[in-house]
Amino acid sequence: MGKSERAKERREKRLQEISLLRTIPYSDHQKWWSAETIAVVTGGNRGIGFEITRQLAAHGLTVILTSRDPNVGFEAAKVLQEGGLNVFFHQLDVLDQVSIKEFCDWLQQNYGGLDILVNNAAVNFNQGSDNSVEYASQVCTTNYCGTKNMIQALIPLMKPSSVGARIVNVSSRLGRLNGKRNKIEDLNLREQLGNVESLTEETIDGAISSFLKQVEEGTWESGGWPKTFTDYSVSKLAVNTYTRLMAKILSDRPDGQKIYINCYCPGWVKTAMTGYAGNISAEEGADTAVWLALLPDQAITGKFFAERREIRF
Repeated sequence: MGKSERAKERREKRLQEISLLRTIPYSDHQKWWSAETIAVVTGGNRGIGFEITRQLAAHGLTVILTSRDPNVGFEAAKVLQEGGLNVFFHQLDVLDQVSIKEFCDWLQQNYGGLDILVNNAAVNFNQGSDNSVEYASQVCTTNYCGTKNMIQALIPLMKPSSVGARIVNVSSRLGRLNGKRNKIEDLNLREQLGNVESLTEETIDGAISSFLKQVEEGTWESGGWPKTFTDYSVSKLAVNTYTRLMAKILSDRPDGQKIYINCYCPGWVKTAMTGYAGNISAEEGADTAVWLALLPDQAITGKFFAERREIRF
C-alpha cells in the first residue's frame, strides 16, 4: 500500500470514528449551554452554514441564522423551525456596515447579546481545475473582511460567562502558510504572517492588498502565492492568520469575560460552493465547527482544526 493510500485509509477511519462520536449525546455535566444560549451563524441559509445551524439547534441552543438574501434566509429558518428547532432569522450582509449595525441592535434588544459566533459566510468562484482570479477582490473582501467585520462588531455583545464565549471561523487547509502543495513561497511574507508575537492587523491587510494589486497588474502568478484556487486560498490564509492574532489580543480578558477563537477546515464538502463535487456531506463538514463551539472545557484558542484534531497553520 502506497503512502497516499495509507493516508486515505487513516482519514476514512477517522471519519468513521467521528460519525460514531456524533451519535453519543453530551452528558448533563458536559452541557454548559441551554435554550438561553445564543449562537449566530453567518451565511446559514445553505450548505455548511445551514448544517451548523441545524446541529447547534438540535443540541438545544437558540440559533440566529443570518443570510444576505432575506427571502432564502427566512425560508431556511422556517424549515428548521418546522422541525421543532429554536432557529430565528435576521438579514445580514457582512460587508454592509448599516446592515451589521441593524443586526447588532436587533440582537442586543431581543437577546441581550450572544454566546457563540460562527463565521461561515464566504464565496468561491473556482471549481475543478479552474484558477481564475477574476473575482479576487470580491473573494478576499467577503471571506476575510466579512469575517473581520463580524468579529469586531460582535465582540462587544458577547455575554460574560464562566465557560467563555466562542468564535469559530470556517476556513480551509488551502490557506495554510506551510501547506505542502499550496504554501506561500515568499519566505519574508511567510515569516511575517507566521510570527504571532509580532503579527499585526496591518500586516495581514497589507498581504491582501499586495495580492490584489498584483492581480490588477497581472503579475500575481510570479508573486509566490498559492497555486490552487489562489484567491480563495489567500482569503482563507488571512482568516487563519487573523484568528491567531485575535486569540492573542483576546487572551488578556479577565476570567468571566474570556472569548476563545479558533478556525477549522470542513474538508471538501458536497455543497453549491464546490459544485457538489466534494467527498463528504455537509453534516460531516459541519461537525468540527459544532464540536469546537460546544467544547465543555474550552481553554483552547488560536488553533486550527480539521476532523476534530488540531492541524498546523
